[in-house]
Amino acid sequence: MKLFVGLGNPGSKYARNRHNIGFMALERIAQDHGFGPWKSKFQAEIAEGRLGGRKVLLLKPQTFMNRSGQSVGEAMRFYKLDSTDVTVFHDELDLAPGKVRAKAGGGHAGHNGLRSIHEHISPAYDRVRLGIGHPGRKEMVSPYVLSDFAKADADWLDDVLRGVSDGAHHLADDESGKFMNAVALRTVPSRSSKQPPKSEAHLKAPVETNTAPDERSAMQRLLDKFK
Repeated sequence: MKLFVGLGNPGSKYARNRHNIGFMALERIAQDHGFGPWKSKFQAEIAEGRLGGRKVLLLKPQTFMNRSGQSVGEAMRFYKLDSTDVTVFHDELDLAPGKVRAKAGGGHAGHNGLRSIHEHISPAYDRVRLGIGHPGRKEMVSPYVLSDFAKADADWLDDVLRGVSDGAHHLADDESGKFMNAVALRTVPSRSSKQPPKSEAHLKAPVETNTAPDERSAMQRLLDKFK
């Protein structure tokens, strides 16, 4: 069994915040892959289903971001899971908007949700880092992540969520490379779409000429060439 954890804050007030992109990713997976209804358990909202041949539990902690690890730890102990069975989907300031990276283990880089999970289950879990960009100044980080995505973000955000959902079964099978390929198919424009249109010169019909045939002998043509 795999445990997919999306990070965010509970309640409609935070639903479209940048900090809640982890919740959004799990909601898209649940919708696209026919997971059961969301229920309350482990201080979280959970939904059960299958991705490929694996049973997967989706978990959205309702403890607020800085206590996310409490919920994750409860679910792990109940199902007797190891931390390596856990994949956490979270917002990433150090990636540009629309960029996605899969990562195994590592530090929390000051992310309060990851910090809490580190404390409760260890750093040895997988992550899906969902880029939201950085506001540019440290003092702007908190209001930035707790603000809603802008209307201009709608297209790339939808592409990211669709890509994550497309590749979710690869994550369940521990195939992060194939997962990233699935995301790229949604988020990276195809090369063909970047090809410039052919110039008008390529579209013109060949011009016919009425040049008379050259009746000189081969030797005469050679001599005339060097005159």
